[in-house]
Amino acid sequence: MTRTVVPPAIPAAASLLLAALWGFAVFGDWSTQAFCATSGGPSPGCADRIASVVTLSVMVGVVAVCATGVAWLARRESLYGVAVVAWLVALVVLFVGGLTAQ
Repeated sequence: MTRTVVPPAIPAAASLLLAALWGFAVFGDWSTQAFCATSGGPSPGCADRIASVVTLSVMVGVVAVCATGVAWLARRESLYGVAVVAWLVALVVLFVGGLTAQ
Protein backbone atom coordinates (compact mmCIF):
# COMPACT_ATOMS: atom_id res chain seq x y z
CA MET A 1 0.00 0.00 0.00
CA THR A 2 1.38 3.39 -0.92
CA ARG A 3 0.73 6.48 1.10
CA THR A 4 -0.30 9.64 -0.72
CA VAL A 5 1.07 12.82 0.78
CA VAL A 6 -0.92 16.00 0.28
CA PRO A 7 1.25 19.10 0.13
CA PRO A 8 0.41 21.49 2.98
CA ALA A 9 -0.25 24.30 0.51
CA ILE A 10 -3.50 22.66 -0.61
CA PRO A 11 -5.28 22.55 2.78
CA ALA A 12 -3.76 25.95 3.63
CA ALA A 13 -5.27 27.45 0.48
CA ALA A 14 -8.60 25.74 1.14
CA SER A 15 -8.61 27.09 4.69
CA LEU A 16 -7.89 30.62 3.53
CA LEU A 17 -10.54 30.49 0.80
CA LEU A 18 -13.15 29.20 3.24
CA ALA A 19 -12.12 31.92 5.69
CA ALA A 20 -12.64 34.56 3.00
CA LEU A 21 -16.08 33.17 2.12
CA TRP A 22 -17.07 33.06 5.79
CA GLY A 23 -15.73 36.57 6.38
CA PHE A 24 -17.79 38.03 3.54
CA ALA A 25 -20.89 36.20 4.77
CA VAL A 26 -20.45 37.43 8.34
CA PHE A 27 -18.77 40.82 8.10
CA GLY A 28 -19.81 41.74 4.55
CA ASP A 29 -23.49 41.37 5.50
CA TRP A 30 -24.07 38.70 2.87
CA SER A 31 -25.99 36.57 5.36
CA THR A 32 -28.57 39.26 6.10
CA GLN A 33 -29.04 39.99 2.42
CA ALA A 34 -29.34 36.31 1.57
CA PHE A 35 -31.78 35.27 4.26
CA CYS A 36 -33.76 38.41 5.08
CA ALA A 37 -34.31 39.97 1.65
CA THR A 38 -37.73 38.99 0.30
CA SER A 39 -39.94 40.43 -2.40
CA GLY A 40 -42.42 41.69 0.20
CA GLY A 41 -39.72 43.35 2.28
CA PRO A 42 -37.73 41.93 5.16
CA SER A 43 -39.69 40.00 7.74
CA PRO A 44 -39.81 41.66 11.16
CA GLY A 45 -37.06 40.49 13.45
CA CYS A 46 -35.18 38.61 10.74
CA ALA A 47 -32.05 40.73 11.17
CA ASP A 48 -32.08 40.05 14.93
CA ARG A 49 -32.40 36.31 14.38
CA ILE A 50 -29.60 36.38 11.81
CA ALA A 51 -27.43 38.32 14.28
CA SER A 52 -27.77 35.53 16.84
CA VAL A 53 -26.88 32.95 14.17
CA VAL A 54 -23.85 35.04 13.17
CA THR A 55 -22.76 35.14 16.82
CA LEU A 56 -22.87 31.35 17.00
CA SER A 57 -20.97 31.08 13.73
CA VAL A 58 -18.34 33.52 15.02
CA MET A 59 -17.72 31.24 18.01
CA VAL A 60 -16.97 28.37 15.64
CA GLY A 61 -14.97 30.76 13.47
CA VAL A 62 -12.71 31.62 16.40
CA VAL A 63 -11.78 27.94 16.68
CA ALA A 64 -11.09 27.88 12.94
CA VAL A 65 -8.94 31.02 13.14
CA CYS A 66 -6.93 29.54 16.00
CA ALA A 67 -6.42 26.22 14.18
CA THR A 68 -5.40 28.02 10.99
CA GLY A 69 -3.03 30.34 12.84
CA VAL A 70 -1.34 27.58 14.79
CA ALA A 71 -1.02 25.41 11.68
CA TRP A 72 0.48 28.31 9.76
CA LEU A 73 2.82 29.74 12.41
CA ALA A 74 3.91 26.52 14.12
CA ARG A 75 4.15 24.63 10.80
CA ARG A 76 1.89 21.87 12.09
CA GLU A 77 0.39 20.57 8.88
CA SER A 78 -1.86 18.16 10.74
CA LEU A 79 -3.93 21.09 12.02
CA TYR A 80 -4.88 22.24 8.51
CA GLY A 81 -7.46 19.47 8.34
CA VAL A 82 -8.94 20.62 11.65
CA ALA A 83 -9.00 24.20 10.36
CA VAL A 84 -10.77 23.26 7.12
CA VAL A 85 -13.38 21.24 9.01
CA ALA A 86 -13.90 24.11 11.48
CA TRP A 87 -14.44 26.58 8.62
CA LEU A 88 -16.94 24.22 7.03
CA VAL A 89 -18.79 23.87 10.34
CA ALA A 90 -18.89 27.67 10.73
CA LEU A 91 -20.38 28.00 7.24
CA VAL A 92 -22.89 25.21 7.85
CA VAL A 93 -23.98 26.86 11.11
CA LEU A 94 -24.47 30.11 9.23
CA PHE A 95 -26.42 28.47 6.40
CA VAL A 96 -28.65 26.23 8.50
CA GLY A 97 -29.20 28.98 11.06
CA GLY A 98 -30.07 31.43 8.29
CA LEU A 99 -32.62 29.04 6.83
CA THR A 100 -34.12 28.58 10.27
CA ALA A 101 -34.16 32.34 10.95
CA GLN A 102 -36.22 33.03 7.85
